Amino acid sequence: MLKQFLAKLPRRSPKSFESFEDPSNSPNNGGFQRTTSLNSASPKPNAPKRTSSAVFPSSVIAGIEPLLPFKDAPASEKMSLFISKLSLCCMVFDFNNPTKNTAEKDLKRLTLIELLEFIASGPPKFSEPAILALCKMCSINLFRVFPPNYRASRSNNGGENDDDEPSFDPAWPHLQLVYDILLKFVNSPSVEPKIAKKYINHSFILRILDLFESEDPRERDCLKAIMHRIYGKFMVHRPFIRKSISNVFYRFVFETDKHNGIAELLEIFGSVITGFALPLKEEHKIFLWRVLIPLHKPKSLAVYFQQLCYCVTQFIEKDPKLASTVIRGLLKYWPITNSQKEVMFLGEVEEILEGINMGEFERVMVPLFWRIGCCINSSHFQVAERALLLWNNDQIFNLIGHNRQVILPIIFPALETNVQTHWNQSVLNLTLNVRNVFTEMDNMLFLACHAHFIEEQEKQSLAVEKRKEAWDRLENAASLQPISGNTTAVLVPMPRVN
Repeated sequence: MLKQFLAKLPRRSPKSFESFEDPSNSPNNGGFQRTTSLNSASPKPNAPKRTSSAVFPSSVIAGIEPLLPFKDAPASEKMSLFISKLSLCCMVFDFNNPTKNTAEKDLKRLTLIELLEFIASGPPKFSEPAILALCKMCSINLFRVFPPNYRASRSNNGGENDDDEPSFDPAWPHLQLVYDILLKFVNSPSVEPKIAKKYINHSFILRILDLFESEDPRERDCLKAIMHRIYGKFMVHRPFIRKSISNVFYRFVFETDKHNGIAELLEIFGSVITGFALPLKEEHKIFLWRVLIPLHKPKSLAVYFQQLCYCVTQFIEKDPKLASTVIRGLLKYWPITNSQKEVMFLGEVEEILEGINMGEFERVMVPLFWRIGCCINSSHFQVAERALLLWNNDQIFNLIGHNRQVILPIIFPALETNVQTHWNQSVLNLTLNVRNVFTEMDNMLFLACHAHFIEEQEKQSLAVEKRKEAWDRLENAASLQPISGNTTAVLVPMPRVN
C-alpha cells in the first residue's frame, strides 16, 4: 500500500523546475517564499505539468495537479483541487517592477479568477482543510506592514495640501481578486460558521482592522464590505469587533491623530447601531459618550464628519433621551478658531434638533443658544449665516416659539450687535429677518428685550466713562509726583466692569 501511495505522488524534475525556499527560512518575505518559475517547460512536450511538493504540500497529499481546471476535475476531487490552487496563490511577487515575473503573475491572476468563480458557483460545504487553506492564502497576500505615511505627516506640518491625491497600491489587480475571494467566501452559504470561526478568529480580525490604515481608498472599501459581512455572520465575534474598533478610535483621538480608515470604520458602526436592540445596553451608551462625541475633536473631522453624524443621529433615533447628552458633548468640544468645523457643528445641531423632544430641548436650550448667539456674532460670514438659517427650519422654529421667553433674551444682544456692526450684507439681511420673526411672534417680549438691551448699553457706556476718568486721575496724580533717581515700574490693574 505504501508503494502504491508513493507512486501517485508527483515527481519533481530538477531540469524542469527551480528549487523553492522553505517559507520559514525566507528572511525578506515575512515568512513566505517567492517563486521564480511556476510554468517551466516539461521535458516531454505532451506531458502534464507538475509542481514542486515543497510549494504545494496539500496537492502532494491529495494527488491533484493545481493547474487542472475545475471543470475537468471529478466532483469528488474539486475540494482537493481548490486547496491545491489556493496553495499555488500563496506566492507573493514584487509589483513595483512590472517587468519582473510577468508569466508567474499572469498564472496567479488566472488561478485567482478560477477560485473566485468556483466559490461563486455555490460548491458543497467547504471542508475544514479548505477553510484553513483559504485563510492562509488571504493572510499571506493581504496582511502586510504599510510604509510610513509621509504624506499625512507632511500635511500635519503644513508641507502639503489636504487635497493631495491618495496613493494607490501597484499590486491592486491581484489584491482586489484576493479581497473578492474573501468576500465571496464569507458570504457563501457553503461556509459553516462554527468551523470557520476557528480560522477567522480574533487574530485574523485584528489584522483585518490593521489594513484600514491603507492609503488606497479601493482597499478600504473592500475591507469595509468584508468586515461588515464578518460581523453579520460570526455572532460570537461581535463584541470583540466592537471593542477592537473602539480601540482604533481611542488611539486616533487620544494618541496618533492620524488614521486613514476612520470614515470606513464609522460606516461599519453606522449599520451596527441600526441593529441595536432596545432598550440600549449601557455598553452602547458608553460608546456614544466616550468614542463618538470625542471624535468631534480632531482637526481632520471633515474627512469623516458625514459618517460620524449618521452614527450620532442613529443613536438618537434609537433613544431620543440621548439628544441632550449629545448636545452637551458638542458644546464641550465646540471649535473656537476653526470656522469650517463650526459650520459642521451647526449643521449637526440642526439635525439633532429636528428629532429632539420638548423635554430634552429645555434641558440644553440655555447653553446651546448662548453658543448660537456667539456664532451669530461671528466675523466669519459662513458661521453667522449658518446660525441664522436655523430659523428657517420649521421644527426648530416651533421649539424656539414655545420657549421664546427664555431664548429671545439670550440671543437678542447678538441680533442687535449684528444690525449695528456686522460687515456682511447677507448676514445683516438674515439678522433683520430673524428680528422680524420675533417681532411678529411676541411684540411685547421683543420690546422688553430691546429696552433691556438699551439699558445694558447705557450701563456699559457709563462704565467705560468711569474707567476713563479713573485712568485720567491716575495719570494726573502720576504727573504731579517728583521724578527720583531710582524709579520702579508699577503695574496698575484696570478696574473691572461689572
